[in-house]
Amino acid sequence: MRPYEVMIILDADLDEEAIRSNVDRYTQLIKDRGAEPGYLDLWGKRRFAYEINHKTEGFYVVLQAMADPPAMDELHRVLSLADEVIRHKVLRIPPEVYGPPKGASTAAAEA
Repeated sequence: MRPYEVMIILDADLDEEAIRSNVDRYTQLIKDRGAEPGYLDLWGKRRFAYEINHKTEGFYVVLQAMADPPAMDELHRVLSLADEVIRHKVLRIPPEVYGPPKGASTAAAEA
């Protein structure tokens, strides 16, 4: 298994419960394919530098996982088709970068 980091920008018009259920759905999708979800960080609403799809802000989510490439390929496919996802990026990261960032609070790691 390899370490991955996924940045997802969701529609800012969604409420907190809808955002949480979408994130849970994506983590369950990779769990079902044998991946181990890791650090999850909900950045919250951020303003875009430029308008994307007639929107000026989005809700940013960063999640990490130890997974095989087919699991992340499926996540990429699902995120590409999801209407609530404005942008996403799946990156393979070095093993030494995997985990919560240095200085991150434990409350953010448990969220």
